[in-house]
Amino acid sequence: MLFETLARAPGVLTIGDESHQLIEGVPQLSPEARGFESNRLLAADATPVMTETLRRRFYEALRDRSGRRPQPGQPVRMLEKTPKNSLRVPFLARVFPEARFLYLYRDPRQVLSSMIEAWTTGRFRTYPQLPGWTGTQWSLLLVPGWRELIGRPLHEIVAAQWNTATRLLLDDLETLPAERLTITRYDALVADPAAEIRRLCAATGFDWDEPSLALRLSKYTVSAPDADKWRRHAAEIEAVLPSLAEQIARVERLTAR
Repeated sequence: MLFETLARAPGVLTIGDESHQLIEGVPQLSPEARGFESNRLLAADATPVMTETLRRRFYEALRDRSGRRPQPGQPVRMLEKTPKNSLRVPFLARVFPEARFLYLYRDPRQVLSSMIEAWTTGRFRTYPQLPGWTGTQWSLLLVPGWRELIGRPLHEIVAAQWNTATRLLLDDLETLPAERLTITRYDALVADPAAEIRRLCAATGFDWDEPSLALRLSKYTVSAPDADKWRRHAAEIEAVLPSLAEQIARVERLTAR
């Protein structure tokens, strides 16, 4: 929802969707070529050749809000959002040294509920033939240590996905200079969309030309948003929350700053 909103800003270019195939379509960056270890990419993976390849692949796919390609010599402001990128901050910071990082934090209970929903719908199966995996086909991002989750119940799997991704993401974000990081909270975004979007645009150097702003459901929405929707899975989520306490506390300290 945040990506699709910011993509409406004038002068901002995107590839129109998430970059799963654009990045993993580079043979050296595909999970298969890396032994299906995870979606994790580090600065060392951003060789000069890889950097040139990826920047070119993105540039060729860019369009603005009206579907127009960038013109020769036109300065480019690219907006990119893919959940797997939470495991790729060092890599992306090397490929795009001019990049700023926008971290959207949402109540983990709501996130876990949405992840459970994503797994059960079957619409977000990223690696249906994951070697060694049993049960429901793998969905969403592939985190380091996923093999330890074989045979575990779904609520424990999504909790491990969130915990591992958040731990690595925070580790990486904390190495960035402060001026390269902007933080927003989902509850602030939905409480006052106009104020929060304008704040984020100002922080990232985007313009905004809509006189009023109403959030629209993302094209990936599975069911209608509801702050208490997570209670459908309350027992399972509350059972795993203690295992997430350390990362939740880290996020709270970071967002408080």
